[in-house]
Amino acid sequence: MAETFKNFIGGQWVAALSGETFQNLNPADTRDVVGLFARSGQEDTRRAIDAAREAQPKWAAVPAPKRGEILFKAAQLLEARAEAVARDITHEEGKTLPEAKAEVGRAINILRYFGGEGARLCGEAIPSERPRVFIHTVKKPVGVVGLITPWNFPIAIPCWKLAPALISGNAVVLKPSDLSPLCSLRLVEVLDEAGVTKGALNLVTGPGSKVGAELVSNPGVNAISFTGSEGTGSNIAVECAKRRARVQLEMGGKNPTIVLADADIAEAVEVVTNAAFFSTGQKCTATSRIIVEEPILRPFTDALVERVKKMKVGNGMEAGIDMGPSVDESQLKTVLEYVDIARKEGAKIALGGQRLDDGAMAHGFFSSPAVVTEVRPEMRVAQEEIFGPVAAILPARDMDDAVKIANGIRFGLSASICTKSLTAAFEFVNRIDAGLVMVNLPSAGVEYQVPFGGTKQSSMGMREQGSVAVDFYTEMKTVYLKY
Repeated sequence: MAETFKNFIGGQWVAALSGETFQNLNPADTRDVVGLFARSGQEDTRRAIDAAREAQPKWAAVPAPKRGEILFKAAQLLEARAEAVARDITHEEGKTLPEAKAEVGRAINILRYFGGEGARLCGEAIPSERPRVFIHTVKKPVGVVGLITPWNFPIAIPCWKLAPALISGNAVVLKPSDLSPLCSLRLVEVLDEAGVTKGALNLVTGPGSKVGAELVSNPGVNAISFTGSEGTGSNIAVECAKRRARVQLEMGGKNPTIVLADADIAEAVEVVTNAAFFSTGQKCTATSRIIVEEPILRPFTDALVERVKKMKVGNGMEAGIDMGPSVDESQLKTVLEYVDIARKEGAKIALGGQRLDDGAMAHGFFSSPAVVTEVRPEMRVAQEEIFGPVAAILPARDMDDAVKIANGIRFGLSASICTKSLTAAFEFVNRIDAGLVMVNLPSAGVEYQVPFGGTKQSSMGMREQGSVAVDFYTEMKTVYLKY
């Protein structure tokens, strides 16, 4: 019998007012029900917002260093449960267990990092042009923040929103994805146990059309931080603009890796394999376009195909698995459809792109990693986000042509280059349209202590992560004092 999980509102675990639930299924074996979760509606969400508004002044009154101590304690609690939470990630999202363990480790580091920020929420003293006037600035919380998070990093992304929001003195209402709500619940458990003021931390599960829509439109919510699809993010921006609520959006990516003729082919293959296929390509920073200088196009392609052939697909709980399933049937269908679209547009499928349903995989959402060749920049497979294990190889005449192709899309999240030339590396850094730039490293795989975000249609608003993350969750107050 699957366990039933509830919302967390006002410091209490409560069922949805309707009493309804929805299933969370294991994408590696849909016969396995991870749990039943509250199918909440607008009234449940309003109750969470009301609880947050009532608790926010009390939480903000806790000195920031003391709020930091609570985050440190939450990190300690999560570390003690890391193995179990990692298994929860693989169980509900499908990524391999080593990747899940790394994600839990990242969440622990995020909690510790922002715990330290509690003692560094500093303003500045500024000289006045008038005598005996002291001017200084202070950072104040924005109030109540709605956090809407995706399924692909079910504990890391909720953590990198919750931690800076809470350390800044805000109250929060977290709405996780319906495809992976369990790990958000685990994060809320440790934060509550660590001592966050009751009501300052709320979790509501349910459909975005009700829970998410209420968070975005409710005047009691001062700011929204969202990670998800470009279409949903654009709609959120419009709705928040109507009431002038602060908004932060992290959306799509169609990330390039440029491989120049001077690159070490073996190293470039490893960089691309990691970025394109680990986590089943289900990262907004994953490489989906490989732009290869023509002199090494054939040897690089052959080497990549041989490397990807060796990847082992299966249940992420098993040892030795390199790639797990797509998160659900809809995502798997999208992956297979784009492989077919590429074929119809004239590209060649050098490897993979097929559903895998033999033996134990018959009840999961598995596909073989796909390498697509003879791709032109205007093709849909080179322009549209797939969010799966599909890598398109595009030829480039030279560095200038490669950068032109890389920049010829509406997204600008992450980009990578493989080269031995310092000049080429700096040219790339200066000319590429991306918020995250990698040299001889995978486009996916960012660190928690530095800013995260993109350009163009990939992002809107202030950066996440690193010390600048608190900027979104705080307002600056300037104080003039005559003595």
